[in-house]
Amino acid sequence: QVQLVESGGGLVQPGGSLRLSCAASGFTFSNYAMSWYRQAPGKERELLTTITTAGGSTNYAESVKGRFTVSRSNAKKTVYLEMNSLKPEDTAVYYCNTLYGLRNYWGQGTQVTVSS
Repeated sequence: QVQLVESGGGLVQPGGSLRLSCAASGFTFSNYAMSWYRQAPGKERELLTTITTAGGSTNYAESVKGRFTVSRSNAKKTVYLEMNSLKPEDTAVYYCNTLYGLRNYWGQGTQVTVSS
């Protein structure tokens, strides 16, 4: 079955960096676009970025453009989110996502807290 497992979250000071990973299994990873979302307390889940199968095209939410970078390794079946210049408003649970068989699949999420 499809599984997505995020890792790499934690507590970081403002201005710091983190790299999130999402390991995928149960489907042919290289054939599917992957997305990163986040959800802050009391807010709706927000789409941050989507990366195509070959990693050749991406888009970013305005809130993270220029600070976050998505990438993927089809060999490792993993998608990454490099986050730089982190701000307190980036505090949220971060999720990876794929649309497979007309169904959205989500990981369990990884908590990112930006605080001094």
